[in-house]
Amino acid sequence: MADETNQNQAGEVAPTTDQPVATDLPTANKPDSKATAVPPKREKPPAKAAAGEKPAATADGEEKPAAKAAAAKKEKAPAVEDKPFVEFIQQHYLPAVQTAITQQGVADLQLSFAKQKLPISGFESAEDCYQLVGSWQNGLRQFNLYFPDEDIQGKKGFSCNEGKKPSTLESFLIDERKITLDLLVFGLVQRLNGQKWLGRN
Repeated sequence: MADETNQNQAGEVAPTTDQPVATDLPTANKPDSKATAVPPKREKPPAKAAAGEKPAATADGEEKPAAKAAAAKKEKAPAVEDKPFVEFIQQHYLPAVQTAITQQGVADLQLSFAKQKLPISGFESAEDCYQLVGSWQNGLRQFNLYFPDEDIQGKKGFSCNEGKKPSTLESFLIDERKITLDLLVFGLVQRLNGQKWLGRN
């Protein structure tokens, strides 16, 4: 009869009582993990807004009403130069020109703004053109500022005369990249001063 091979001869090691063996049974040293599981933390409910406070942003990412109002305040008001052409001239440019020329010592300045034909001698105009017309000394001194493009950023012309129709039409502020209210006023005052019509001239 052949000898039976024992576990040691087959290379297997029999468990001994000295080595711990992992089992699923709870022991006195290791409590049952199911019995000692920590319950999940409960989230605190959102705090109520205090009286007078705006509600916070919503879960879908909408902006707070208070933030929308702040953003609207930060937006700059549109510049006066961005207003419609006629509105800009009548509400802003005419009053500014009146003040600037009066401060130069002209007491009887008369200003008007109209769409009419060019008053240049020998110049035939098929279409009317917006013009700022200024005169003083009972009409002896008169100037015209022309806006053929109906746009302060577009082409502009100037003419002046003393007691008769102007004979020449010259360009006005053609080298400026951006025209502003202050620049339009300053340019006109400088041109009239160059004519020796203002101040002590």
